[in-house]
Amino acid sequence: MLKEIRNLRQERGPGRRRWFESDGFELVVWENAAGASEGFQICYDLGTGEHALTWRPDVGFAHHAVDPGDETPLSNQTPILIRDGAVPWPEIERLFGERGVTLERRMREWVGTRLAARR
Repeated sequence: MLKEIRNLRQERGPGRRRWFESDGFELVVWENAAGASEGFQICYDLGTGEHALTWRPDVGFAHHAVDPGDETPLSNQTPILIRDGAVPWPEIERLFGERGVTLERRMREWVGTRLAARR
């Protein structure tokens, strides 16, 4: 089940971001100043070849692998997103459906509608 991480450091600007996590799965939702959702990112396979699926209204979906940036134990570089191939839609929808049941109904339906609309 997704649980919200509270007291996040927020980016500058009028909106805010909300972050939810579960075992190997995370959801970040960006909200505008009025509290309406305006974008999200689902991170999955955490710890085992991480990926990120991002949706923004101006560009739609983008799918990336996460390059952790760590080449050796002596080097701790910043992770970056790199373009990745096919999106495992059924897996993402299944994981979101299973773990998203604890989200506020409005948010769960908003993200679920966008995932379903990609078909």
